[in-house]
Parts: sequence; C-alpha cells; structure tokens
Amino acid sequence: MIEIDGSYLEGGGQILRTAVALSAVTKKPCRVFNIRSGRPKPGLALQHLLGIQTLAKLSNAKLEGDELDSEEITFSPSESTGDNLQQLRVEIETAGSITLILQTLILPALSLLNPVKIVFEGGSTDTFFSPTIDHFRYVFLRILEKMGARIEINVTKRGYYPEGGAEVEVIVYPAKLKAINLTERGNLQRVLAISGASNVLKGKKVAERQLAGVREILGKLNLPTEEKVEYYETRSPGSQICLIAEFDNSVIGTDNLGKLGKRAEDVGKEAALELLKEQKSGACLDKHLSDQILPFLAHIQNKSRVSISQETAHAKTNIWVIEKFLKGKFETKENIVAWLPL
Repeated sequence: MIEIDGSYLEGGGQILRTAVALSAVTKKPCRVFNIRSGRPKPGLALQHLLGIQTLAKLSNAKLEGDELDSEEITFSPSESTGDNLQQLRVEIETAGSITLILQTLILPALSLLNPVKIVFEGGSTDTFFSPTIDHFRYVFLRILEKMGARIEINVTKRGYYPEGGAEVEVIVYPAKLKAINLTERGNLQRVLAISGASNVLKGKKVAERQLAGVREILGKLNLPTEEKVEYYETRSPGSQICLIAEFDNSVIGTDNLGKLGKRAEDVGKEAALELLKEQKSGACLDKHLSDQILPFLAHIQNKSRVSISQETAHAKTNIWVIEKFLKGKFETKENIVAWLPL
C-alpha cells in the first residue's frame, strides 16, 4: 500500500487525482490521507468525490472513505479492468469542474483495451481554480496527441459557477503513448483567441469586449491572430476567454474568467499579458501544462524531455507523487524537465 500525505507542498486536490490515476494504471493500491488539509474547507469536495468514484468504476477498484469532506481514502484496483465498459455517466449537481474530473480519468482510460465514452451531466466547463474546457481541449489534448493519444470532446452546453448545468461528452480511445522530446517550439503560426459568454450578456457585448482587451495588448505586436466570438444558453451568467498560441512543434495557452464587477476588457487584457509572459519564456509548455503532462511522461517508461515556462508548486508536488508509483525520476535543469526511467 503506497502512502500519500495529501498535505505535501501544494497540498490540494491534485495530489489525490494523480495518486488514484497512477494507482489505477499500475495496479498498486494507495492510501491518501490529510486530503486538502490546508484548504479553507478540507477533505473531499463533490468534484473530487465524483472523480474517484467514477475512476473506481473505470478500473474496477475497491474504494473506501469516499464521502463528502472525508480526509482519507484507500483505493485498491483489481487485476481485472473496466475493459467491457462502453460508457460512464457523471452527474454533477454543483458547479464542480469537469476538467478536474477528467484529469483523474484520462490516463487510466487511455490504458483500456476499448474506447470509453464519459458523459457529464451538470458541473462547469469553465470555473475558478481549474483549466477551462478550451484550454483543456485545444492546448493540453494537443500535447497528448503528440504522444499518440486520441480524445474527442463535444460540448453541447456550457456551465458556469454557481449553478453549473453543463453537458459534455468525451470519448477516450485506447493508446500506447510514446515518448516526446519537446524542447524547441519553432515559429509562431497563429494565436487563436476564443471569447465566449452567456446569451444574457450578449447585449453588453461581453465576448467582443474581452477580445478588445486582448487587442489592446497584442495588437501592437502584429501577431497572426484569429478571433472567435461565442454565446451560449447557460443556467448561470458567465464568460471566459482562451488564448492559444500555435507553434511549429508545440502549443501554449492562457485563459481567464469573467467576474461580477470586473470589466470584460480587463479579462482579455489579463489573459493577453499572461500569454506574452509565456511566449517570452521560449518554453514548449505553459506553466499549467508543466504539471498536468508529467504523469503521462512517466507512464511511458521511456526517456522524455520537455521545456516548461515555470516549475510551479503543482509541478513539484506531482513529481513527488509520481516517483512514489513509478520506477524512475524527474530531473530538472533550467527550464528542461526530463523523465529518466530506471
């Protein structure tokens, strides 16, 4: 039984997500304790609970301690997997993050023998303290595609805080991931700016004003830019913007959310300033991808190298968890992270 202290370093839900995902693919049982102990409300929130319960179905695992606010769980996979599963349904009654639940499920689902469809009813596609669905599918999944993954996401309804109400279908196809050497991103091809908001905000031109904020920052640089404006029928009013910089060999991105009392132009400006910072780093992976991609690199068990814009606390935490499950170690020199299998 692998023991994982959930209060280590960053001490958030990511420790739990990475631990149970790796437990599922390695068949090594784990106990995670002190879950989110440093957070204002410790223990399992609904999105963490639903993530591990869905993973238990996917991997045919025995799960104990799976209750709201629980600060300790044990996850024990069986040798038989969920290969006969064709569909999983996740019902989220709150505005819980769909992308954070997917972080729990993607790696184990890739390891199955057959495709699996994951249907989300409720929850948020775009909410605070998690990747937006656009960053997830147009940045994170693009890097996974370079490693051989094939994942389809269909968003039929957006969901924002506080009511959620999203509708999303995800299909994960089985794949044998391959190592990557992603240290030179090449020339910039284009910046795709996707700005979206609820229909009730259409009269105030919120999505267009978010893009105006982006132009105020990026317009002087004469970058090849494509803009998309989207409006949606949603339960709660909200807005988001995602900037995707596509290079010859890689893709980086930033996102931001609208907030009551915050000018839409400022939402776009903040995302653009963050993109400039990421671009100046010269790295192939933005700071959010720098931790999200690590479990996939280590799972391959061949040497991979990636350049990252910043080694965040999330990345350091993920490295600590991964090295408890897999035979190998990460080595970081300047902005290059390498997985060295033993």
